[in-house]
Amino acid sequence: MSLFNKALASIGIGSAQVDTKLEQDTVVPGGEIRGVVHIKGGSTEQKVDEIYLALNTTYLKESNDRKFNVPVVVDRFRLNEPFTVGPGETKEIPFSFILPLDVPISIGRSKIWVTTSLDIKNAVDPTDKDYLKVVPNKLMDSVLTAVEDLGFRLREADCEQAPYRLRKRLPFIQEFEYVPVMGSFRGKLDELELVFFPASENEVEIFMQVDRRARGLGGFLSEALEMDESNIRFTVTSSDLPNLKEKLESTINRYS
Repeated sequence: MSLFNKALASIGIGSAQVDTKLEQDTVVPGGEIRGVVHIKGGSTEQKVDEIYLALNTTYLKESNDRKFNVPVVVDRFRLNEPFTVGPGETKEIPFSFILPLDVPISIGRSKIWVTTSLDIKNAVDPTDKDYLKVVPNKLMDSVLTAVEDLGFRLREADCEQAPYRLRKRLPFIQEFEYVPVMGSFRGKLDELELVFFPASENEVEIFMQVDRRARGLGGFLSEALEMDESNIRFTVTSSDLPNLKEKLESTINRYS
């Protein structure tokens, strides 16, 4: 009977179950996530080689003039040493880990989730999936708010395959695309694009693309040759917060 149970467990019938409970599902980049992994043994004793949590998202990749979503692991965390779970036995494994600073924000089509997997030899590994709501930290939120205060509206926010010059640890970037709807930049710019590269909670490098509106024949020729775009890199720190709107306005004006 035990051999039969082991054979069933190896194909996922009567095997261990896993359920992860997060203390909170709303977090900021660089913040701590805590929770407990609940494991319930199946119909036979099984050795769990490891439990690991993976932080996941997807990004848009282009190939042969087609765009498609690609899953990617942003980070991975191992929780335990090998152990054995008996038939029907319940175990609880508490955990905590720090969210990486470069995790994308939960906005637009960008989704972030945690998967919990048990690595069980010769068995179908049980998994669990929990979505997170990742919100901007204070510095990033202040930048996004300042951009809106300057008269821009967020049109789109997507994780896309990173061009070589912008590639860091991950194969994608999260791009925030704004259009001017009021204020001094309406009529001067077509759009404004932002990408964050956080160095710490108190410092972030920003890649900004300013897309000027075509004016006259020369402007249309520049637009056709993509000469109407300016790419800017600059750093914002917590010390900039009191004058952040003015700093961004000055930077955008310089390339408008």
